[in-house]
Amino acid sequence: MTALPRNVPSSADLHGLRWLRSSYSTGANNCVETARPHSGPSAGLLAVRDSKAPAGPALLFSPGSWAGFMTALAD
Repeated sequence: MTALPRNVPSSADLHGLRWLRSSYSTGANNCVETARPHSGPSAGLLAVRDSKAPAGPALLFSPGSWAGFMTALAD
């Protein structure tokens, strides 16, 4: 069994995604964007990238890991 990659060097490698930005985001592009790949080796994970660098790297999280991260931020 091989481990899934947890990052991609360029989010452009994740084809056909609809990237979403928080409604709390300002026009300064100082936030992150998320997308859910539905096919390929990243299917079922949550992709996160810097909105200032849309072709830059993306981190990949399992839904449970992302939920835990968001819960920790709220505490």
